[in-house]
Amino acid sequence: MAEKKKNSAAEDAAKKALEAAAAKKAAGKKKIQHTYTQVGQETTTTEELLDATKKNALPCRIFAFVLWILAIGCEVMAILFFTHTVEFSFTTENPGWTISWAVSLGLDLVFVIIGSLLWKKGNHLDPAPKKNKARFWIQNNLGVIISVIAFAPFIIFALTDKKANKQSKIIAVVAAAIALVVAGLVSYDWNPLSQEEMLENAHIDTVYWTASGTVYHAYDDCGHLNNTVELFTGTSQTAIENGKTRLCKTCEARAAREAEITIDTSDKDVVTTKE
Repeated sequence: MAEKKKNSAAEDAAKKALEAAAAKKAAGKKKIQHTYTQVGQETTTTEELLDATKKNALPCRIFAFVLWILAIGCEVMAILFFTHTVEFSFTTENPGWTISWAVSLGLDLVFVIIGSLLWKKGNHLDPAPKKNKARFWIQNNLGVIISVIAFAPFIIFALTDKKANKQSKIIAVVAAAIALVVAGLVSYDWNPLSQEEMLENAHIDTVYWTASGTVYHAYDDCGHLNNTVELFTGTSQTAIENGKTRLCKTCEARAAREAEITIDTSDKDVVTTKE
């Protein structure tokens, strides 16, 4: 019995120590005082909002296409070097021959990845409508399609080149296949945004966002804003027009919880009487 009391006292002491440490840690945190910059509150129509998102996304899409063209150009050079169609003094023998097509493939990969990242950013600034399934799929997977175009032909040429020895073919095919997988994984949008989702959240009267980042927040005390002093505030439409692509998931979950609490409270306040 005495041993049980001793263990209980030890547990209570440990619990109090943990609570004291947590309280001290919380007290040590200084809440940042935000400064707010008001951004125009004028409302716009859906058509005007979509026009604004298209303008925001246009530079990203243009640069993406330019980089993808450069990537395909590098692939063509890699094929020409590998098949000895184009030869310079430094490409006639190994290791110069290997370096020439390997460097071309490396540049191909870099251009594809950067282009795909820009394309994904453009898709989030100006998302495709989900009701148009074909457009939604193609627009969100175009980077993956380009990745296949940028490496699959080289693999085919390497496999069918009769002049290349077996070892060279294996090295070239493996290198291109790895590059294709890496480019495809980076290019794939794991969390695509739809136009419907964007418009659904475009009616919030007051939201907050930072100069950097791509999301806007429904609460200025959101944990993601703890380290930010300057906040911009306006309607969610204004945030979208300023390049913020979606509502913060944490704020969205908090709003849902508060809505449930409000509903529960309202239900409890209802009193039914029997006649």
